Amino acid sequence: MTTTRTLRIGTRASALARTQTGTVAAALGVPYEIVHVVTEGDRSSAAVTEFGGTGVFVSALRTALLAGEIDVAVHSFKDLPTAPADGITIAAVPPREDPRDALVARDGLVLGELPPGSRVGTGAPRRVAQLHALGLGLQIVPLRGNVDTRIGKVRSGDLDAVVVALAGLRRLGRADEATEVLDPIQVLPAPAQGALAIECRADDETAIAVLAVLDSADTRAAVTAERALLAALEAGCSAPVGALAEIAEGDDGPEVFLRGSVTAVDGSDAVRLSATGPTTDAEGVGRRLAAELLADGADTMMGSPA
Repeated sequence: MTTTRTLRIGTRASALARTQTGTVAAALGVPYEIVHVVTEGDRSSAAVTEFGGTGVFVSALRTALLAGEIDVAVHSFKDLPTAPADGITIAAVPPREDPRDALVARDGLVLGELPPGSRVGTGAPRRVAQLHALGLGLQIVPLRGNVDTRIGKVRSGDLDAVVVALAGLRRLGRADEATEVLDPIQVLPAPAQGALAIECRADDETAIAVLAVLDSADTRAAVTAERALLAALEAGCSAPVGALAEIAEGDDGPEVFLRGSVTAVDGSDAVRLSATGPTTDAEGVGRRLAAELLADGADTMMGSPA
């Protein structure tokens, strides 16, 4: 699309956020300016669950968007609250990067080779819960920070391993540092992990038209199902909820196959179920699976919503 307007694209200042935003900006084919926005999540070194949970990496970008300081905001989709934001639309969901989690361990070890008592770093209750549920006797250590900080804890010997999103490693060109890609059968990813959400003001027709070229219908359907499950569970992004949807061709057209899990933080109990349905009803698939999880006792494992 031809436009003489320069789009101001807002991003967090981390290396991963800047890389993601740069990739999006370059794909648009229009003049742009990158604007760095500092969020509350960037200012604090505390665990996400301790200083606001859902949306801590998002609100500053949305404020700048509504104030007209930026025209476009690029988010890691899993950071977005499930409730819609007034005056803002998700104009594009680009094709998803690999949604799985990855292990980066000392000496090239995989998860099953780590001795009992090994110190494994992660800041996500979902990962904590699912790692405990594997029964490997690992010591899970709270951890925050960017990819360099996390992997640096392994390189320095402070930790035996860390678990991070494979998508982040791939986008940074560091996928070869993963010693194992974790099978979703073992560790189910966070809802929307690996996907990006590109937002603009709901009344900005120019930006909406420009961003539309990046939208992937399959990724949007998959993420819609995952986030509908999360919303129906009334759980935030820091709850021990895993979800992964895949799109496949069914007898009557494209279908979404959704797996969902809720795991007690100590790993003592878990509920894992799946559901299918047409991509045109992706939200309904997510809601129905959430109801089944709750009926099987998932609510007793989540604690207070984040």
